Amino acid sequence: EGLPLKSLSKAVRGALEKVPEMAEWLDKPLLRARVWPSFRAAIFAAHAPESPADLSPESPARMRLAYDELLANQLALALIRARMRGQKGRVLKSTDAFKAKAFAALPFALTVSQQQAIAEIEADMASSSRMLRLLQGDVGSGKTVVAMAALLTVVECGAQGALMAPTEILARQHMATLEPLARAAGVRMAILTGREKGVAREQTLKALEGGLIDILVGTHALFSEDVSFRDLALAVVDEQHRFGVHHRMKLQGKGDKPVDVLVMTATPIPRTLALTAYGDMEVSRLTERPAGRKPIYTRLLSAERIDEVIVHLRQAIARGARAYWVCPLVEESEKSDLAAAEDRAAMLRQALHAPVGLIHGRMKGPERDAAMAKFKSGETKVLVATTVIEVGVDVPEASIMVVEHAERFGLAQLHQLRGRVGRGSTKSTCLLIYQPPLGDTAKARLKTLRETEDGFVIAEEDLRLRGPGELLGVRQSGMEEFRLADLAAHAELLTTARDDAKLIVSTDPELMSPRGEALRLLLYLFEREEAVRLLRAG
Repeated sequence: EGLPLKSLSKAVRGALEKVPEMAEWLDKPLLRARVWPSFRAAIFAAHAPESPADLSPESPARMRLAYDELLANQLALALIRARMRGQKGRVLKSTDAFKAKAFAALPFALTVSQQQAIAEIEADMASSSRMLRLLQGDVGSGKTVVAMAALLTVVECGAQGALMAPTEILARQHMATLEPLARAAGVRMAILTGREKGVAREQTLKALEGGLIDILVGTHALFSEDVSFRDLALAVVDEQHRFGVHHRMKLQGKGDKPVDVLVMTATPIPRTLALTAYGDMEVSRLTERPAGRKPIYTRLLSAERIDEVIVHLRQAIARGARAYWVCPLVEESEKSDLAAAEDRAAMLRQALHAPVGLIHGRMKGPERDAAMAKFKSGETKVLVATTVIEVGVDVPEASIMVVEHAERFGLAQLHQLRGRVGRGSTKSTCLLIYQPPLGDTAKARLKTLRETEDGFVIAEEDLRLRGPGELLGVRQSGMEEFRLADLAAHAELLTTARDDAKLIVSTDPELMSPRGEALRLLLYLFEREEAVRLLRAG
């Protein structure tokens, strides 16, 4: 800041002159086929372009640098994966006795894709290699039940399991969903979040270390130094994009023996992003919704028609319906024209002549639980909320979702919110209220939601419209952030980089060949030293 452009240009030129020629880490046939310059020439072209075309994502220099970055990403993941796979795992085999008891308590039959995912996970756990698997499923596809099958397998083998969620509200939801199944199987479950303190926390920790708890559900509190398992064999991470490679490795360190890892994502991830973030994992996908779930009717309405929405809502509540009403902001101090949740709740109480609850991110945990419990029991008919209800809230009786200022939300977020309804046997409606006029991107986003409920289609469209960084909230997430590669423009390069990385690791696993030595430099340049350290640590 405050540095004149002339001084900056001079500094860049000085730095460029010091860049040495380096040993080539790319495959010679690939370089020839693509007609790419050397790394040094590409760096020069990027900083001193001769024409606007040199700055295009398709220019040879930019393609070369993008490929270098993608190869560093894929090679680091491939090395980590090879190391994890090479570590001896524990052979955990189930007789299905616990599962049979637990699943008999379910009010529905498992879908074909749930059964297939369970079979894939159990095959991993029964092998002598460590499991590192990603379970992708659309909203409401029943991932938690699949995870429970894996957790019951480890308990049946005499070990312990952990299920970690990104938020307290989601951890408590998992506990509420899974505890009846655990009880039916005679399995002991407990919960540990930042809210558990004092004597209660001490008792839980003692029971965990003594092997009196079979499955522990929690938040990042499971990372605390004082959390010690008697024999942790499986870590399930429900991670909503907030859980990077380093976290996965840290949680595995909680067990004295090797720990299997199953990661679940709350929103389907586009194929290219799944490769860059989870390239070290095998993938299972849930593609069906549980039987009995009806499609959700989605409508777009201008904010000018909000009075009509309230009239229809009043009629629906009189018939016994329950509804969510989502507002994007909590207080007007944000100096924004967005409807504040508190004001909207007060207005709805007056207009609907019905009990209206309120839940937002600044509430203390017990307050939030109380508001949620009242909505669940039907004491309040409408729940006004900020996006804290985006994931993990399961009230099958709720059949209406109203989202105000829908144009301000991302596609995946809107898809998540819509997924809070359509969980029971009643026909559900999602009303997306927007403030006109709509920009082209907002228009495309809302149109996609109206036309499809398929989360995998929505995820690809979200990537196209917004780009990867914004899509996953990269900065908060431990997810990959690229400086040179553009995943929308360079998707084909990513596939090539993945294949190249696989070949390198299979032929030169320690990177000891001349090309391997050059690739170590590539990993260093793109800040992938953790992969090199892994090689050194053996």
